[in-house]
Amino acid sequence: MKDLSKPLNATVIEISKSAYAANLSFLRKKFGEKVEISSVVKGNAYGHTIETFVPMAEEYGIRHFSVFSADEAYRVQSILQKESSVMIMGSIHDPDLEWAVQAGVEVTIFDEGRLNAIISASEKVGKKALLHLEVETGMNRTGFNEEDLKKAVEILKNHPDNWTMEGICTHYAGAESTGNYLRIKRQIRQYRQAVKWLKGQGITAKKHHTACSAAALTYPETVMDMVRIGIAQYGYWPSKETYMHHFLKHPGEVDPLKRVLSWRSHVMSTKEVATGEFVGYGTSYLTGIDTKVAAVPIGYAHGYTRNLSNLGRVLVGGKRTSVIGVINMNMMLVDITETPEVQRGDEVVLIGMQNHQEISVSSFSELSQNLNYETLVRLPFEIPRIIVD
Repeated sequence: MKDLSKPLNATVIEISKSAYAANLSFLRKKFGEKVEISSVVKGNAYGHTIETFVPMAEEYGIRHFSVFSADEAYRVQSILQKESSVMIMGSIHDPDLEWAVQAGVEVTIFDEGRLNAIISASEKVGKKALLHLEVETGMNRTGFNEEDLKKAVEILKNHPDNWTMEGICTHYAGAESTGNYLRIKRQIRQYRQAVKWLKGQGITAKKHHTACSAAALTYPETVMDMVRIGIAQYGYWPSKETYMHHFLKHPGEVDPLKRVLSWRSHVMSTKEVATGEFVGYGTSYLTGIDTKVAAVPIGYAHGYTRNLSNLGRVLVGGKRTSVIGVINMNMMLVDITETPEVQRGDEVVLIGMQNHQEISVSSFSELSQNLNYETLVRLPFEIPRIIVD
């Protein structure tokens, strides 16, 4: 019997275990079994939700997770079921460094202030800090440049009992675009020079890692001890160029990346609208023929942007159909004239497959003028995520 104390949600996001397993299999074959995959779960695991995604990733052998901030690290750390590691790549306030050291959370250091602060935290906690040293190679965002790196080395040498160097890393400035080819190649050279210089200073690391999904899939020389894989593990190519790069080398191959996420709702009601009537708010849509309309309880409050008014597409009744009229906060209308058998309660697919038809994140994103990444991370936390096979 249904639990009457808990109403059903208007929408749900499904996370496919089989799709994720297929993606990991492809990536491990691509990089080699000895290369560790750090699962990047920043941005609420790219909209898949940390609490749903991380245990599944551990189930398939992932033992390292990368996040942007301390609050994300805390969420990951609190649900780990295996002896997995967590690395903060970006934001952590100095007062939280003691927690990170105590909890064994790895922290990327990229400036003198953070390095001094984490050494102080180590001294207070009485435990070594787990560090990843980021070197500046040409992105000019974060990372020690040549002069600051010398100061960092002196600090490290003066406090040998307060740190363990887990990794030396950098980040590439747009490896998903061939327009950045020369810049990326220059960054690779500068990283290698920095690592060589650090080794000469007695600073070595357990792991060397530079590659995100785009770099790892396009520049084999960036695949080192570890790769930081975000968008690809969720089933998406970082860009059309990385997609083309792969398939030029593997013509005729079926796409090896499977979309992990699908987004579904249902028909709330249906209505017959006569020719020459406006639909929804305002006068943005006028029926040209007698039209059957379905109301779907999804709107911009659920992350379905208002920009998709009269532009969006959904799957219902096994066919692709149009969003008509202005998208409201909690509702939108779709044209089901060609599928008159559709009725209240029928499934509506916003992203995903239905009857061999697909609404992809990329098509959804292009219509709303967003990146895949942007569309995924904007999916509201409140929408339930469920694991499916």
